[in-house]
Amino acid sequence: MPMHRRLPKRGFISLNRAFKAEVRLDDLNALPVDTVDILVLKQAGVVPQLSKTVRVILAGKIEKSIKLVGIAATKGAKAAIEAAGGSVAEA
Repeated sequence: MPMHRRLPKRGFISLNRAFKAEVRLDDLNALPVDTVDILVLKQAGVVPQLSKTVRVILAGKIEKSIKLVGIAATKGAKAAIEAAGGSVAEA
């Protein structure tokens, strides 16, 4: 019997899935701080404690000026943060 028929058929599950997190702009708007990094997000309970990388996505609105340090952002989220007077400093 051919090898591809002998092996079990299972879907792909990324092993890095537990270490990546996404944050919406609404979540950042609710934080009481001006400078946001991964540690602040973990302490606020926005992302799980196991998260190693965080990415901000364009979902919702942001009205206050924040500075992201060491956090990635999508193009739309970066434009929204800079339009509100904030900045993104990726590490």
